[in-house]
Amino acid sequence: MRILDEAFFPELPNYYRGKVRENYDLPDGRRIIITTDRISAFDRVLASIPHKGAILTQIARFWFDATADIADNHVVAYPDPNVVVGKRLEILPVEIIVRGYLAGTTDTSVLTRYKRGDRRLYGFDFPDGMRDNEVLPEAIITPTSKAFDGGHDEPLTADEIIERGLLTKARWEEVCEKALALFARGQEMAARQGLILADTKYEFGIDADGNLLLADEIHTPDSSRYWMAGSYKARFAAGERPESFDKDFIRSWVVERCDPYSDPIPEIPRDVIEAASGVYARAFEMITGTPFAPDESGASVKDRVRANLAAYYPEAEWGEV
Repeated sequence: MRILDEAFFPELPNYYRGKVRENYDLPDGRRIIITTDRISAFDRVLASIPHKGAILTQIARFWFDATADIADNHVVAYPDPNVVVGKRLEILPVEIIVRGYLAGTTDTSVLTRYKRGDRRLYGFDFPDGMRDNEVLPEAIITPTSKAFDGGHDEPLTADEIIERGLLTKARWEEVCEKALALFARGQEMAARQGLILADTKYEFGIDADGNLLLADEIHTPDSSRYWMAGSYKARFAAGERPESFDKDFIRSWVVERCDPYSDPIPEIPRDVIEAASGVYARAFEMITGTPFAPDESGASVKDRVRANLAAYYPEAEWGEV
């Protein structure tokens, strides 16, 4: 299987490894962001899925292009299917999760907390009697702290964000306006493809001129929960989990076998890995309306990425691998 499970290149400066992406900061203020094939959930890396990084990068590209009229973004160029070169930003210390349904499996999801008995969530009151995956009266923002050091994200309210000085009131209002508009555009376009965009995560940052820019990724299966619109009503009525192609596929497999927050993650079998790769390819095709054609050039994915990045830092000595 052609997998990019890591993307360390000693020729590039200022390396930073995240759970899924690996980054390099260039002296001119640009950032190279390489999306690997690793899949992360429960604040852990679970496995690597063939073609996942390229699929996520290209889905994000589709959505960045489709929402540029709503929010400026960080993109400068796409030198490789797995790579975006963007403006270096000061990322806001708040993750913005927009939810249209009572759904989720993580500790910070509204469904998990609702089922524990909480009825005041993220500053919003929820009535008794709501069902799993029920549509909310309107989309809401459920922000969490941004755990830059790999720690756990923590739920926040709008008041807490302002009181703690994480964002000014004006900046928070700007973020909310853009996030809700992006989500509305995403739901509208997804519906045309027979999909429900149930929830999603946005990250924003500030550029050197003080402008708010959309960063990271947008409306990908890793940052969003998509359901099949055609079967949603019947499955909801029957109390069944909505049909989806997001990373709940892997999450659910893990949750059925362990407590992912405290137990070792069992090795995920090859057939599940391959099925997950197919899920991502199908997601690309349903979201964008175009077929996914993997780039098979280079001896490996890492070799191809390396060759395509050489021009972005020519002062380095890019020798043979």
